[in-house]
Amino acid sequence: MKLLVPVKRVIDYNVKVRVKPDQTGVDLANVKMSMNPFCEIAVEEAVRLREKGAASEIVVVSIGPAQAQETIRTALAMGADRGILIQTDQDVEPLGVAKLLKAVVEAEAPGAVVMGKQAIDGDNNATGQMLAALLGWPQATFASAITITGDSAEVTREVDGGLQTLKVALPAVITADLRLNEPRFASLPNIMKAKKKPIDMKTPADFGVDVAPRLTVLKVTEPPKREGGAKVADAAELVGKLKEAGVI
Repeated sequence: MKLLVPVKRVIDYNVKVRVKPDQTGVDLANVKMSMNPFCEIAVEEAVRLREKGAASEIVVVSIGPAQAQETIRTALAMGADRGILIQTDQDVEPLGVAKLLKAVVEAEAPGAVVMGKQAIDGDNNATGQMLAALLGWPQATFASAITITGDSAEVTREVDGGLQTLKVALPAVITADLRLNEPRFASLPNIMKAKKKPIDMKTPADFGVDVAPRLTVLKVTEPPKREGGAKVADAAELVGKLKEAGVI
């Protein structure tokens, strides 16, 4: 079975995000970029499924600028077999991403799509659900465990009340949560091998998808800085301050 794993290039999670002086967006100049952490978890899970014999091929796909090839190479070094880059300098919205992925799915015919539940830049948590709706496939989101048996998959997912286990028929869309696994570090030999693995270059026009934005960003601002706390002498003073603040 073939697995398709979408991956996204985002600002590294260790980097402090800066807003542009004109508040038109986030400053990406000279900023370290890396694979979205949830996408990395999805790649790791796909590799583990192949190691268990549940998958035979792993194809990673990314949508973004030419530099996104580095993100794909990271996935290839982790164990993916080949990559597809849909090159565009446009900031593609979740629905546009889902439409492009639908076209890739129709071309590649994978047995399942395993992807991160969300990207840490936009935090939309929408692409996986939209993709499943466009394909008419079952979906299992926020996966913390995945077991594939035959033509179905059992997915344990994290919900507010605890854990829920779903059984979905394949093909399906599965989105990875934080506790699904801990991604491996790519070894030097695998990094060298990844340089020779193929990456197919495409554009949105190749799939007939319009990625023009439907939304307009009016302003981007940093969150307000936290104010320092204060110590109180006793419970009575605490209650008094809470009343002054209108909390109680």
